[in-house]
Amino acid sequence: MTRVGVPLSVCLRLSPTVSEEAQRSALMAQPSRTASQLSALPIINIEPYLHTHDGKGRISTAAALHAACLQYGFFYLDISTFVDPSEPEELARLAREFFALPQAEKDKITLANEDHARGYARLRENVTNGKADNHEGIDFYRPVEHPDKRKPLWGENQWPTVPGFREKYERWIEKMKALGLIVMEAMAAGLGMTPEEWSELRTQVDDSFWVMRAIGYPPLPNGYDGYSCGAHRDYGCLTFLYADSTPGALQVFLPQPGLVVQNPQSLSNIPKEEGVEEGMWINADPLPGCVVCNIGEMWEIWSNGLYKSTLHRVIHNGSNYRVSIPFFFEPNFNALVQPLSAALRIQDDTQKMQKNGVAEKYSPVVYGEFLLRKVGSNFSTGTGKYN
Repeated sequence: MTRVGVPLSVCLRLSPTVSEEAQRSALMAQPSRTASQLSALPIINIEPYLHTHDGKGRISTAAALHAACLQYGFFYLDISTFVDPSEPEELARLAREFFALPQAEKDKITLANEDHARGYARLRENVTNGKADNHEGIDFYRPVEHPDKRKPLWGENQWPTVPGFREKYERWIEKMKALGLIVMEAMAAGLGMTPEEWSELRTQVDDSFWVMRAIGYPPLPNGYDGYSCGAHRDYGCLTFLYADSTPGALQVFLPQPGLVVQNPQSLSNIPKEEGVEEGMWINADPLPGCVVCNIGEMWEIWSNGLYKSTLHRVIHNGSNYRVSIPFFFEPNFNALVQPLSAALRIQDDTQKMQKNGVAEKYSPVVYGEFLLRKVGSNFSTGTGKYN
């Protein structure tokens, strides 16, 4: 997969060290793009944020994250110096071992045992946009004080009895929580937040109400009226997705008004979006040493719409059994999520230059209340966290 060149006009707003004029012009000078230019997602190396001395590298990483969130809402995050690649491979192996168990054994940790959010969901138990999804999975959430399975989201996690499963997944959770704070700091810099503003934002994510899933995807049956996972937007903060090497399964929708498809064959015959938006679906195939990262609806609110939570879906037509392990780094349960001053500064300056008035603000939400509404629809007709 080739890297996508990010337009200079998008990269200009890379930190408070860039001139105000360059920052304001960043959103006004984005050139039109062709399908061939958009056929792959950018790759961003997080390594500079693992070292305090790499100031120039941090500026570059922050700029790349800002550009990717403006243009795509999706990107590859190179974490090869942060985790050993054998770790997520082992998680996938353990997930396969669980999904290969007899159905009665898997059902011992069914969602119904707890709060209907934590535990195992059978094949096609989840529904997206009115159609059953062709996957099965196990859901884990941040443990809570005083668990009560009668309360939504307030039960206890149910762990498979597969040897080593819990120990190795909990180790991965700790690393992904740390990665979440690292990426949040880099994104804050890319948005032009002051150190004080970042410190305030950090207090909203320092006790993340995280979610993790292990998902198994058998091949789609011929003529199946549905998808492996239907099109949806993630509703949290950041998604870090590790998936096995299966190509052509995860697809990302890029809305592009007036998009020109120069070479339709280069898009691997991905179906066109059937909705009203103009754009295209592209494959987000796994890359060694990387996780696929995307932003959720909370970042759309924080950025007051500068960053958009992007539609994605899974269509697994291969012959193998695909496994993916998404980790969702979310705000604190009681965090009040509202537009950030840094985003409003960008928009106010840009709107004044364009003489269009001040951008409309997104309404604040308490994350836990928002999450409860969303999770209540995951197994009926709603959107969800499935990759």
